[in-house]
Amino acid sequence: MSMSNGAGQEPAEDLPERAGRERLDAPVERTGMFGAGGTGDTSGYGRLRVRRTVVPDAERPYTDPDDPRTEGFDAVADALEGAMAGAPVAFGDAVERVVVDRGELTLHVRREHLTEVLRHCRDDAGLRFELCLGATGVHYPDDTGRELHVSYILRSITHNREIRVETCCPDADPHIPSAAGVYPTNDWHEREAWDFFGIVFDGHPSLTRIEMPDDWHGHPQRKDYPLGGIPVEYRGATVPPPDERRSYA
Repeated sequence: MSMSNGAGQEPAEDLPERAGRERLDAPVERTGMFGAGGTGDTSGYGRLRVRRTVVPDAERPYTDPDDPRTEGFDAVADALEGAMAGAPVAFGDAVERVVVDRGELTLHVRREHLTEVLRHCRDDAGLRFELCLGATGVHYPDDTGRELHVSYILRSITHNREIRVETCCPDADPHIPSAAGVYPTNDWHEREAWDFFGIVFDGHPSLTRIEMPDDWHGHPQRKDYPLGGIPVEYRGATVPPPDERRSYA
């Protein structure tokens, strides 16, 4: 049921998205820390880029006989593919790419099929990922059309395995289905991802701030968020915000 906050105001359920739009429309006033305007800013993001070769899509077999960490990766893929064989959406339509890197298996899932994939991971006897360790937001400002990512780490107690499921959405349409209906503890983690990154989790029971004050403007862990700050008091001492500290330029 839609509730209005007063005449002419948007329904309460639309407030998180409206706040996100306001942040995206606001001009960026600062890009570095400590007032440094050149290469002296090594203390924060400041548009600093550490480049790494893009990890290619993995090809079968996913299990590397020389890396014991990858044991069971093919079994996971086989079980999920089999579980989705009779489903409305096939494995190849829901999972857009598979990455095996540094002993970890990541399934990149299209956002519209996220909850279905998670449900199969939880319920299928060959998978049984009973635990989701949370929803972690990530912001890649240069990944055009896929700027906002959410990563879910799933753990199977039954089979002693761990995988990652990742999905993404564009900055212009920051919506991802809520996974709280499949893994209820994601209620809290998705609130944090909304709070810090501005990702709107559709179907979430109560998408409100969890770390920042309710009236906070913007989402402070996005890489394009101005690196200002507020004074912090600690046992009688005051730590000034980053933009008021000394410059190393």
